[in-house]
This record gives sequence, structure tokens and C-alpha cells, in this order.
Amino acid sequence: MLRELTARAAEAIERARAAGADEVFASADRSRSVEVQVRDGETEKLQESTSRGLSVRLYVDGRYATYRTSDLRPEPLAAFLRDAVAMTRALEVDPFRVIPDPALYAGRPTVDLELKDPAVLALDMDTRVRWCMELNAQCRHERLVSATVGVSDSHSLVASASSNGFSGHHERTGHWRGGTVTLRDEGDARPAGSYWVGGRHLEGLPSTEEVGQKALEDATRRLGAGQGPTRRTTMIVDPRATARLIGLLLGPASAGAFSQERSFWRSRMGARVLAERLEIVDDPLIVRGLGSRYYDGEGIAARRLPVVTGGALQNLFVDTYYGRKIERAPTTGGASNLVVTPGTRDLAAIVADVNEGYLVTSWLGGNSDATTADFSLGMRGHAIADGQVGAPVQEMNITGNLIELFAHLAEVGDDPWPYSSYRVPTLAFEGVQFSGA
Repeated sequence: MLRELTARAAEAIERARAAGADEVFASADRSRSVEVQVRDGETEKLQESTSRGLSVRLYVDGRYATYRTSDLRPEPLAAFLRDAVAMTRALEVDPFRVIPDPALYAGRPTVDLELKDPAVLALDMDTRVRWCMELNAQCRHERLVSATVGVSDSHSLVASASSNGFSGHHERTGHWRGGTVTLRDEGDARPAGSYWVGGRHLEGLPSTEEVGQKALEDATRRLGAGQGPTRRTTMIVDPRATARLIGLLLGPASAGAFSQERSFWRSRMGARVLAERLEIVDDPLIVRGLGSRYYDGEGIAARRLPVVTGGALQNLFVDTYYGRKIERAPTTGGASNLVVTPGTRDLAAIVADVNEGYLVTSWLGGNSDATTADFSLGMRGHAIADGQVGAPVQEMNITGNLIELFAHLAEVGDDPWPYSSYRVPTLAFEGVQFSGA
């Protein structure tokens, strides 16, 4: 299959150049996904899908466009590329659109990132269904309204090439398992909890029994939830929820956001405006990492990128196009694995030192302004009193400014959530405004 996809990418470049394209970047891919879902002990979904296609980025007479087709037969592909080149010629000239400098392709890592697991490829439907039933068996409760559990896995293979010297391929697998449990509470309340885990490999994932138990535990902890009092206090964020905050903080840290003047970082680049203890690295070279890669979408060779150092934003995510617009050298077009440098204590130890506050376990909607850094987020979690996790709370909001929030980062835990491309541990903040009862 790899040989065929590599040939299709090379053929696309040859045919597009023959039709008049100056430069071409082509990627041929094949993907397969399987999903099994069980609801209240009954199989609700058995779904398997396979797709393949070809994507091309065309540079024609100073113009640029992207196209995709699922028909890889020689003659239809040739016609598709002729039409694509012709349509690109009708677009406006954009002097900032150029194919990446081939020097950026050099230095690609050679370490085995172990992104493919043969055990995932060997899974059969009977095993997936059995795992779902094992998950479901752990979700029984006297107040159960419903339990929906699932298992899914995927496999993708992509071969890419460019007219100016890039060639490469990557193959990835993924597997996820988990469920959502809804219970009956007082009145019309229906608290729900969920727990999902996943990774590139099956090895090292919690058992289906453990995952099912944690989904039920997450729901039972929600029983009796209500609003806590409005106050400005300490906020501890569970590792399962910290990625949302890091995503909001670094979402505008891109050349595109700078170019479009919609980033609160434009006047703060290089300035120490966050807590000095905050250190964030984009690391595409983590073995079996969900965001790991050998090169990014433009073919730029993967390498570690310090993003926040000593509380200051040191680097942006810069692709070729927007890099030319803001006159910055390309780094990479987007994040891979964002890693927050851990501290020395876990969630339980951090909570034990809190006299009063809230533990955030999940977010419920909300928004953030990429230009001003102002935010408002709904949350649910638990009150903290005298170093103990107490009553569950819900339908509360936190408001503030992201720069100010992270300036008051009091502690970073040592317990990053492993089932994400955001490796972020417990975060503790002082003086956060909560709105509730």
C-alpha cells in the first residue's frame, strides 16, 4: 500500500507540472476506522469505514490553491489535475504564497517514534464488542439512567512528496475506550460522568474494567451537585481539564494570529508576563505521543520548540505563508505535543494545602477573546475546604484575563494527563473569580 500511495503522489506532481504548475506538494493517503458502541448492555453501533484520497497544493503563476480527490485512477486523476491547475490560474496573485524552502526539510528525526501498533491492526470485531460489554458491566448502579460505552480504533498511512525535493511517509494507529454514565438525582437532576483513555498502542492502557469503574465513579461524584458561593479564591484544575486553559493561552501564539492582528501576544512577545514557573515546550519527538511526528504538514522537519520559558512567550508557531507576512522564519505550522514542565507534587498533595477554594474537574462551554485575553468559562467540580475535596459544584463560571490568570499560577503538579497531545499536569491558581450562588 505504501508503494502505491508513494507512486500516486509522485504521479500527481508529474501531471500537475505538465499541466503548468510551478510547484506542487502532494499527499496520498489511506485510512480505516472502526467504532463499537453499546448502550445499556445492547449493541447500538458497529461501524467500519475505509477511505483513500489525494490532496494537492498547487503554486501556479503566483497563485495558490488546494484540492482533494478520492478517485486515484490514472485518467480521472490526470483530468482532475488539469482542471485544478486551470482553476488556480483564475485566482488572484498572492506574493506571500510560496512552497517551503527545501532547507526546512533537512534534519528530519530518525528515532523510531513507534506510532504504529500491530496489536491495534490485529483487533477483531468480537474483541471490540467484548471490551464494550466489560465496560458496560462496571456501570451498574441503583440510580442508573443510562450508560453508553464505546471502543474505537484507527489506522492511517500517508505518503507525501513535493516538486522541490520533499518525500516522506507516516503511519499511525490509535485506540480509545471509555464511557458516559448518567444517574438519577433529586428532582429532575441527571448528573453525568465520563472517562476515556486512548493512545497509539494498546500496551499501557488501563483495563476495560478500570475504565468502566472510573466512568461510574465520575458520575457518582456528581450526585447532589449545586452552586457554590460566589467568591475570589484558589482554583485547582484537575489534569483532565488543564489542556483547555493551555489551549486558550497558546491558541493566539501563531504567525497567522499576529498577521491578522487577533492575538493578545502581539505586544507581549518575549516579556515575562506569566508566572516564572511556567515552562512549555512543543515536543514532536515523544515516543508513542499522540501528537508526535517526523515532519509537519508542510514537510518542515520536526524538532523541539521552546514556547514559554520563564513566564515569557519565546517562540510562535510559524508556517511559510504567515511567516513571510510578518517577516519571521518558519518554525512549524502548529503544535504537536505541548508539554508543561512538571513540578514535584500531585493533585492530592496540592489540594491538601488549600484552606478554601474550588477543584475544577471539567469545563462547560465558555469563550475567550484572542485579542484581549478576557475569558468566561463554565465549570463543574468540587469545593475545597481545609485541604479536603468536598461537595460537588456545577453551573458556576470563572471570569478574568488569561494573562492575569497565568501570572497568578501558584503551582504546577507532577501528574500530566497521559492520554492527550497536551501533557499538562495539575495547575493551581490564586485569586480566581468564581460566580455561583
